[in-house]
Amino acid sequence: LWIADHFYGFDSPTDPFMEAWTTLTWLAAKFPDVMLCHHVLGQGYRNPALTAKMAATLQVLSGNRFMLGIGAGWREDEYLSYGYEFPRPAVRFAQLEDLIHICRTMWTSDNPIYEGKHYSVSGAAAPPKPSVMPPICIGAYGEQIGLPMVGRLADVWNSSLHGNEDQWIKKRDIVRASAQQAGRDPKSIEISLTIERPLPTTDSESAQFADDLRHLIELDVSHFVLDFGHPKSTEPVLRFIEQVMQPIKTDF
Repeated sequence: LWIADHFYGFDSPTDPFMEAWTTLTWLAAKFPDVMLCHHVLGQGYRNPALTAKMAATLQVLSGNRFMLGIGAGWREDEYLSYGYEFPRPAVRFAQLEDLIHICRTMWTSDNPIYEGKHYSVSGAAAPPKPSVMPPICIGAYGEQIGLPMVGRLADVWNSSLHGNEDQWIKKRDIVRASAQQAGRDPKSIEISLTIERPLPTTDSESAQFADDLRHLIELDVSHFVLDFGHPKSTEPVLRFIEQVMQPIKTDF
């Protein structure tokens, strides 16, 4: 289950939008057998040490089903309307890097100490520490700062097909080259892909959807974040499960 981290909707600030941590915690109890991730947290919305503590807590309570989805933050209107500063992208990504180091330090050390450029902690213990560290999924698309950071620090890259497939492959290869330069196995970074697409309504549409997912799996996508909008009935959802998900599971 993936939950977006926004304070209000995109069309109007009066559109209902549930707070991400509260909602994901509720879902963790409601659905005890699924993985859980934010899509993705804005790093500037919460104190980084508190983010680390909340992540550790949800990982423990969920039985190691949580993945920390995090990004530099991009929605300026939300930042400003809620009273947060909105620095330039290079600063927000530097803050994100500090946050990631703080999380991993607090998840593993009894006396966490980290001195960063923007965020620091000293003695910020977070018991109980998770027995399995939550994987960190970074949402980033920029080729100069964001994607190299993914290669250096992420367990999972949250991507999207902004543009054509060739552009996406170029971005994937930047991540892998950065991982290689950092002494990491490039293939160790899993790839999640966000797809905004209507649910299929016919057998042929379902077959095409399944073929498209198979192709993306062959490009090393391992997680799909599927955004169908707001289906008005369960019929197309059930069709998708039967005609798309089940054949994909059989194939892979």
